[in-house]
Amino acid sequence: MSTSNLIVCRCEEVTLEQLEQAYQSGCCTARQIKMKTRETMGACQGRVCRQMLDAWVHMKNPQLPRDAEQLSYRPPIRPVTFGQLAKGEV
Repeated sequence: MSTSNLIVCRCEEVTLEQLEQAYQSGCCTARQIKMKTRETMGACQGRVCRQMLDAWVHMKNPQLPRDAEQLSYRPPIRPVTFGQLAKGEV
């Protein structure tokens, strides 16, 4: 079974192959990979895939300090649609 099509970020449909390509192109921190692939930028804001990305980056680059270029996470208190915001329902 090939893992290249394995989805690692469901919200943005990022695959393991895309992470590998980003890493091969010179992205070596979670932040750089996030900017290149949009991993953790979907509706869940990384609540589902953030830990996996951090672990994957550490596996690829064990000499890199765990706190190197940490990602900033700003998950909403609760998900809100743009429609709700426009109507002032929140």
